[in-house]
Amino acid sequence: MKWNPDLRIVTIVTNLIFFTFFNLTAQEPARPAAAPAPRQAFRAPARIVSPEILPDNRVTFRVYSKDAQKVTVSGEWQAGFNATEQLVRNDTGLFSLTAGPLKPELYGYTFSIDGVNTIDPNNVQVRRDGARYQSFFIVPGPESDLYFHKHDVPHGNVTKVWYNSSVLGFQRRMYVYTPAGYESGTQKYPVFYLLHGAGGDEDAWTNMGRAAQIMDNLIAQGKAKPMIVVMTNGNANQAGAQNEVPALPASGEQGMAAFQRYAGKFEEHLVKDVVPFVEKNYRTLTGKDNRAIAGLSMGGMHTQTITNDNPGMFGYIGVYSMGIMNMGQQNPEAAAKLEQERIAKLTALKNSGYKLYWIACGKDDFVYNGVVTLRETLDKIGFKYVYRESTGGHTWANWRIYLSEFAPMLFK
Repeated sequence: MKWNPDLRIVTIVTNLIFFTFFNLTAQEPARPAAAPAPRQAFRAPARIVSPEILPDNRVTFRVYSKDAQKVTVSGEWQAGFNATEQLVRNDTGLFSLTAGPLKPELYGYTFSIDGVNTIDPNNVQVRRDGARYQSFFIVPGPESDLYFHKHDVPHGNVTKVWYNSSVLGFQRRMYVYTPAGYESGTQKYPVFYLLHGAGGDEDAWTNMGRAAQIMDNLIAQGKAKPMIVVMTNGNANQAGAQNEVPALPASGEQGMAAFQRYAGKFEEHLVKDVVPFVEKNYRTLTGKDNRAIAGLSMGGMHTQTITNDNPGMFGYIGVYSMGIMNMGQQNPEAAAKLEQERIAKLTALKNSGYKLYWIACGKDDFVYNGVVTLRETLDKIGFKYVYRESTGGHTWANWRIYLSEFAPMLFK
């Protein structure tokens, strides 16, 4: 076959056209990168500091509410009584108030914004007393030093413990404080049973009373002996604190119905259920000289009932803000009989070999007259006790002080 030069030319031209077209379609030219969007400067919202404790112990409260017309703050500022002050609004909607100076103490407070009560949204420190929530702060100083968590102090543990109550017929919860070193040691400890007041529960003494911080600091300072502290729920119709533990269907009565159905049952269950459980499950020293009991308000009444009915069980007894309260109207004969029974029980307690009977009350407390009656009754039979009278009323400010003073007296 003879090669045709014209065909060769056509073939070369065809190939050049093909490869040129292929390269043009397969290799898209690079496009210029898109210009970056302008960077927006990040601005965090202005932080509102509330409360702010000033160097002179004045305290500034702040809350932002653009549409609010009136904001007030309520708290126990003076002598244990509630006081309410109105905050001042600026042109941005920030309300503020500077109060004080305040003495060193732990203070609870709430805001009212156009009549609606609320905690401070800028303060993470919140405490609960039953169904009531409050923000709080601590003004530092010698009087409040025991209430602080200190990093250089050995810390005990607080455990939420479930146990069975044969007296009440259901599982219940209590808080148990064990001193630093308990878990890794073999030592046995005395036990302090610490009871709350009406409206509280097993959470009250650690939440409102700062019991763990007080015990840690007292023990670290050598002012109190290491001990186990048991904090029970004094409401016999409850299994545990109602913010965590649902009410029991069979025992959900409240108010007077619960009081009448369970009258005396808490006290009986502490003796028959709680003390045996603690002494079986913890490394405890036993006998009255290694057991203490104290309570505030309702817990003070529980303490009197338990120790009056069980002389020789507790060597150290503390009654905070509670006396002899004769509830209801009684005819003279019934009142005389009740008094005779009380005298007989207190006489047996007097002869039981107790170590300390400690009574404390504020001068402005509404139970003050009942405390006078209790002291007069004890004086009548020559019952030795120690009386501590403080300023203020029926408040946690007093009860924290009482714990701070009573605990160092125990097991000495």
